Amino acid sequence: MTENAWHWWQEALAGRIGPIHDGHPQQGYYRTRFKDKPWEPVAIWFEDGEWHALRGERKVDASDIWTWCCRNPITYEAYNKAIEGAGWDDEPEAPAIGHNLPDDPFDALQVEFAAEKEQAEAFLKQPIKTQADADRAAIWSKRLSTIAKKATDLHKVEKQPHLDAGRAVDNKWRELKEEPDALSKRLKRHMDDYLREQQRIEAERQRKAQEEADRKRREAEEAARLAAVANDDAAADEAKRKQEEAAQAERDAQMRNATAGRTGARVALRTFVSARIVDYDRALRALSDHPEMKALVETLANRAVRAGVEVEGVERFEEQRAA
Repeated sequence: MTENAWHWWQEALAGRIGPIHDGHPQQGYYRTRFKDKPWEPVAIWFEDGEWHALRGERKVDASDIWTWCCRNPITYEAYNKAIEGAGWDDEPEAPAIGHNLPDDPFDALQVEFAAEKEQAEAFLKQPIKTQADADRAAIWSKRLSTIAKKATDLHKVEKQPHLDAGRAVDNKWRELKEEPDALSKRLKRHMDDYLREQQRIEAERQRKAQEEADRKRREAEEAARLAAVANDDAAADEAKRKQEEAAQAERDAQMRNATAGRTGARVALRTFVSARIVDYDRALRALSDHPEMKALVETLANRAVRAGVEVEGVERFEEQRAA
């Protein structure tokens, strides 16, 4: 040992840690913890020619504990406070929920969160003014994120059997759902050319029928005019007959959609509307103020900036946030 056995620890307290050698402990006060567990105080000292160590109130091997605690030096005052059960100044007080938690993991986690939430929300009412406050906020954030992760894991475990069962049902029915649907659509596409040709033929018929209906309408109008002049029953009857013929011709001239099949299984041509972009730049300008376009551009710009790619009209913005 050197004349000042506490030198390494004192330097570490000042932020100058090292060097660290496995199996070569240094006298001082430290803390360590198991993952997601509370901090435990550690004391290491050299006496009567050998190393001694305490983890909490348990004797441990100094060489074994050394590398687990060496990067977390604490003051003697902090060590004494922790040993006496008063906790840590930089760590939020553990919620007073005791050990009588519900057996159900969901209910137990709800109790744990409710206790943390009450204290954390009270803490949030005051601004952070000291390093200890900032440390408590960081640790609280970690504790709450741990609860969130536990909830996520427990949710996954509880839901997994249902997901597996759902996938099994999906797999059972998938082919019987998808293949008939795909074959049905193929049959419809197979009819497209035929129905379009029938529609063309119908359009030509309708054109000629409309010409005939127009001719008969003119004849009926002329017959009605002559009947009015002649004031003759026979002429009036003829005018009425021509009017009826013209009306029937007009009905016959109505367009009939090309169809196939029967009632309940009838297929007909339908009009489907979609966009065909003929000038991409002009379309972009026209849609530039659309909210969805702005959201898409922002997504692509973020992706480019994070990848280090420069984009015209986009500047890199950096903001520091607690994470």
